[in-house]
Amino acid sequence: MSRPRRIGILGGTFDPVHIGHLRAALEVTELMELDELRLIPSARPPHRDTPSSSAQDRLAMVRCAVQDLPLLDVDARELARDKPSYTLDTLESLRAELGAECQLYLLLGWDAFCGLPTWHRWGELLDHCHILVLQRPDADSEAPEALRNLLAGRSVADPQALVGAGGQIAFVWQTPMAISATQIRQLLASGRSVRFLVPDAVLAYITAHGLYRA
Repeated sequence: MSRPRRIGILGGTFDPVHIGHLRAALEVTELMELDELRLIPSARPPHRDTPSSSAQDRLAMVRCAVQDLPLLDVDARELARDKPSYTLDTLESLRAELGAECQLYLLLGWDAFCGLPTWHRWGELLDHCHILVLQRPDADSEAPEALRNLLAGRSVADPQALVGAGGQIAFVWQTPMAISATQIRQLLASGRSVRFLVPDAVLAYITAHGLYRA
């Protein structure tokens, strides 16, 4: 009997996409033996400032970033919506497309995970997926009170022991990489190099289109 497909989901503004995003995606793909990991650029993120660059540029940069990575793909469905990018809507759409058996893994950084109680219909997320919390070894903060019962009831110590199409939470330790899109935009605005912080193809796109200049 063949195992269900395993699909990872990493959303974000990707303004711009950088090697921290890609390293996290690759590490989870290998650890969880995913069939595919989709990077999903958000159009109008409800919890973030409006992105500095256009949806078209952000989508193009993510496509540049994954062009030589066969297990990483780009999913533009949130950019096609004329409303805020709610993760629940995306999960419902993916579940309808991929079927009930597919194992969906939603990747969230620790800060995003701690902010879950402010998300649209956040209590329904686990109806559609497992959540993998990307945790760095240097992170030492505790989860907010609103998440403690959820963690107590849904956490699995070993991410590779997650079973079923969704419903559980596991922590995945990440290689520490203190890189942020904000830092990259600031460096570019001040005329400094961001080489080795973003893939060369992304840097070439930024340069060619004059993005993030002061």
